Parts: sequence; structure tokens; C-alpha cells
Amino acid sequence: MLQDELNMPVDDAPEDEGNGAPRQSYNFAPGYHGIVYRADGNLQAQQHIQHGPEDHEGEEGDNVDESEDASPRQTQTQNQDPDRLAYKLQSMRWGVIPSWTKRKPDYSSMLKTINCRDDSLASPGGLWASMKGKKRCIVLAQGFYEWLQKSPKEKVPHFVKRKDGKLMCMAGLWDCVRFEGEDETPHFTFTVITTSSNRQLKFLHDRMPVILEPGSQELRMWLDPKRNEWSKDLQALLKPFKGEVDVYPVSKEVGKVGNNSPSFMIPVASKENKNNIANFFAKGSDGQPMKEPGKEPKSGSKRDAPGSPEEGSPQKKVMTSAPSPTKPSSSKPATSRGKISATSNASKSPRKLKGAAAGSHKITSFFKK
Repeated sequence: MLQDELNMPVDDAPEDEGNGAPRQSYNFAPGYHGIVYRADGNLQAQQHIQHGPEDHEGEEGDNVDESEDASPRQTQTQNQDPDRLAYKLQSMRWGVIPSWTKRKPDYSSMLKTINCRDDSLASPGGLWASMKGKKRCIVLAQGFYEWLQKSPKEKVPHFVKRKDGKLMCMAGLWDCVRFEGEDETPHFTFTVITTSSNRQLKFLHDRMPVILEPGSQELRMWLDPKRNEWSKDLQALLKPFKGEVDVYPVSKEVGKVGNNSPSFMIPVASKENKNNIANFFAKGSDGQPMKEPGKEPKSGSKRDAPGSPEEGSPQKKVMTSAPSPTKPSSSKPATSRGKISATSNASKSPRKLKGAAAGSHKITSFFKK
């Protein structure tokens, strides 16, 4: 689908099973391995790497040869332009660990780098300085979850997806690290870049992921390895999504880490939702539709739950590991305006808190079609 329908060639992809394989889950959490899409040099260089040159080494600043990962190379380079850029799907862990890190960080430290604010990239230096020039990627997802604070004691999860059904291509950054005292195994990690919400999602949260159009010139510019320094052109790509999205409430069970079900993506008010109370009252004790007093149901008719989709509409499935674009807010309320955090998506909107986990599902076999 990436190659044929979205004009996004794939020259390498990871295995679905094994150590470091993408997490197959509808409830994707920080620390899980997800799928990212990135440039990997040109085809001629990749063929050179596959033949095993004796003097090939990774650049010191990058900490590791980018071709050195656990996923086997797929031989899809024959009869193709050797000067064309090679692109790969790669399994990476959500929550960036910078390349200069000496020891494996704890979980709470990793939570601080699951997101990167777009405005933090506009200034030189900082946490993202070594990544934004050479280590840009696309995080692939069918959609993401976000939470709406309806009252002090009630938060309602919502699922957000593109209205046209295409994959969400979220702008991201990645890095690779080897820890001291461990073997030479490289650890690849990523973060999702967030920006201001578009008009459809402002009621839900004041931040959203940067979403680029699949196969677009903007996406190719974002991944272009020749653009190895941060620029105004790259910064200009980080803007709210202009397309249309579908957003609707889903089961609160998605808020419990470890829960995993495709029902998490089904609207609460849908007739496909078995927990919808309207569906229960629409049937009698024998499981048949209830009759109105004094009336017989018309032949072939049925009662639909309010807000249910049209008959015959396909059920959407998450096709990839889909990280949530924002993280929970700090328990301390914001006071005066201060320094902009490079990672925090602290909301200024009244009565709105942050979302938590996101949902996802297996993707690599889907891309190989």
C-alpha cells in the first residue's frame, strides 16, 4: 500500500516477530516498539553496505552505522535507479534516548521524551540539536487517542483518524545509543513532534501531532538526508493538519495499560459496540428487536443505535503502532509564562487535561503487499 497507493517506496522492513519487533497492540504505550519510516541513503550505497565493505564504519556523532539494526534487508533494489533514495520501515522504541546517554534511563525519564514541541526546534542547541539535522523520520499510524476532561472526576477517551482513511504520517525524530557496560547492541528510539491543534481538535486538546501528507513533496523534504542542517523550510513544515479528521468517544478501557482490543477503536455510540446500552434496549429477552406497543415491525427494517455508521461501512483498523501525540499534563498548574519546554505539551485551555496511551496494530505484513 505504501508503494502503490501512497507513493512511499519501501526498500527494507523489519520482521514481525523476534527481539525488538514492532508491538502488535491496539493500546500502544511509551516504551513499546513501533514502526517508523525514514530515508536510508541511496540504493547504490545500500547495495555497497550489503556486500560488506571492510572499511565501512558508522559516523562517531551518529553513534552507529544506520544500516546496523536487527531487521534483515529486503532485496527490492534490483532494476531500480541506483541514485534513488532508499527508504526503510524500522522498528524503534517510543521515547527518545539521546546518543550521548551512558546508562539506560528509567521509565519516568523516557516519558519526558515521547514528544517534541515544534517551537523548541526553532532555537539552536537544546535536547534535539543533534537529531533535527540528520535524524528525521515519519511515525506511521492509523490514528491516535486523546482524552477530554468533562468534569473534575471524568475523562473521556477519543479516537482521532483521518477522514479519508489514509495512514497518519506523523513527523518525528529518532536517535540511536549504546549503553556503557552492555554489549554492542544499538538501541533505536523515536519521538513524535507536536504543534498547535487544528480547528477540529481544539475542543479536545491544544496540541496535536504534526501530520504530513503521504507521498507529498513536504514529506520527502522532511526525510531528505541532503538537508542535514535545520532550516526555515523544515520549520515551516511543522504546522496544524489542514485535512479533515474523524474524532469520537471510545471505551474507557483503553486507559488501562495492558488492555488490548480492536473494540477500543469503535465509537461508544456505534451499533458495533457491544457495550452500547442503546443496543441492549433495542432487543428483547429473546435477542429479537423489541416491538412498539400495538405495532408490528416492517419487513426488512431494523433499529439502529443513535450515531451508528451507515450499513455496509467498513470497520477501520489500526494498521501500525500508533503512539499518542501528547502526554499527561503535570499535576502542578501553570503559573506565569516562562521558558518553553522542549517536550511538555502543557495545556492553557480551561478544563482540559492531556491524553495518555494510543492504540495500534500489526503493520509490516500490510506494507509488504
